[in-house]
Amino acid sequence: MAKDVAKLKEYKTIERIAGPLVFVKKVKDVAYGEVVEVILANGERRLGQVLDSSEDVVVVQVFEGTSGMDKENTKVRFTGEVIKLPVSIEMLGRIFNGRGEPIDGGPEIVPEKEMDIIGSAINPYCRAPPSEFIQTGISAIDGMNTLVRGQKLPIFSGSGLPHNEIALQIARQAKVVGEDEKFAVVFAAMGITHEEAQRFIDEFEETGALERAVVFLNLADDPAVERLLTPRIALTTAEFLAFDKDMHVLVILTDMTNYCESLREISAAREEVPGRRGYPGYMYTDLATIYERAGRIKGKKGSITQIQILTMPGDDITHPIPDLTGYITEGQIVLSRELHRRGIYPPIDVLPSLSRLMNAGIGEGKTRADHKQVSDQLYALYAEGRDLRGLVAIVGEEALSERDKLVLRFAERFEKEFVQQDKHEDRSIEKTLEIAWSLLSMLPEDELTRVSPAFRKKYYKGRTKKEKKEEKG
Repeated sequence: MAKDVAKLKEYKTIERIAGPLVFVKKVKDVAYGEVVEVILANGERRLGQVLDSSEDVVVVQVFEGTSGMDKENTKVRFTGEVIKLPVSIEMLGRIFNGRGEPIDGGPEIVPEKEMDIIGSAINPYCRAPPSEFIQTGISAIDGMNTLVRGQKLPIFSGSGLPHNEIALQIARQAKVVGEDEKFAVVFAAMGITHEEAQRFIDEFEETGALERAVVFLNLADDPAVERLLTPRIALTTAEFLAFDKDMHVLVILTDMTNYCESLREISAAREEVPGRRGYPGYMYTDLATIYERAGRIKGKKGSITQIQILTMPGDDITHPIPDLTGYITEGQIVLSRELHRRGIYPPIDVLPSLSRLMNAGIGEGKTRADHKQVSDQLYALYAEGRDLRGLVAIVGEEALSERDKLVLRFAERFEKEFVQQDKHEDRSIEKTLEIAWSLLSMLPEDELTRVSPAFRKKYYKGRTKKEKKEEKG
């Protein structure tokens, strides 16, 4: 540490040990977030951090866990420093563990500077409004729930759904169209299995995406406390790349549910009064300290865009984790178990999905002038088609009018041609809109009430003879 070891405050007054927490009494002049060195009786040293600094007892969370600790013979040394991450442009193309240590066999990072990992939210006055379109290559996102540079857009998933595959696809394909600017991906995985970690590593290396990525992997058998550091270390790296190196950074955090479970575990060890479903009452504030580190700053070239992935326990969108996340972020992408059962990838349900900043990133000069109207028309027809499926289950398809049958077929084709695509298919926004117009052309032109006559005249393809024959047959 930066301070002389002889001058550091050292105590042997451990009151008790609970899980990853050490409670130290009779401690003076200690700050929240201060780095702590825990020295075991056998000389082993472990790092920790001050979690609470009340007058009587200081709570220290130990990153490597507390197994083997003897409270009578263990010393706690307070360093007077906060946790800082050594950062460098050399981090691109490297893989680290959840504490920011290289695990890819490469050399140690030679730091250009050290940054406090706690960071802070961007001052609202200094925020620049998001406005540039980020192309993910996934039609259901680009066409219907557009991601904008500087946005925070979570993916609400469920257990067993392919959210990690979607995350990897976005990490591979994300780009800003028509601009030759420095772009990077910071990928942080929390609480994943060894098998999943290996898959992430293989995917990044085989596709070449690792060249522009920084990967942090916190494994399921790593200490829960480390899981609380991983997203902050990832965002500190992103802030360095964005605001020191003028890069546009996409941060992908998976799985925020594992993060929140660790937060609950630490809260229980501290014997705090639980909030909803046992999660701490400050979970909203804690999540906000992560999510609000996305955005653009006036006068700075770089930007940070976040995609947070969380699995909803029991597919319950009202669960505290997705519920609180929805309050802080700017929309959500919702994955559907029904679409997944029918073999549709990515199983994105566009009806409950929403990108609140979509209108700021689409239109003339960004995507295409007809984008907004096409999206509205697709949404309206697909919603109507989904409603008709419920009606068909009651009265049968024979009871429907010819127009209703057409809308029903539109909904089917929308899922199979627009939503569904290959895991390695990178669609341009032009290709996405081309597919959209092909689907809209199933209906008579005058049925497209949400699209202006000028756009209908320019892009409407008309129904083919085969389609007209199918309608009659």
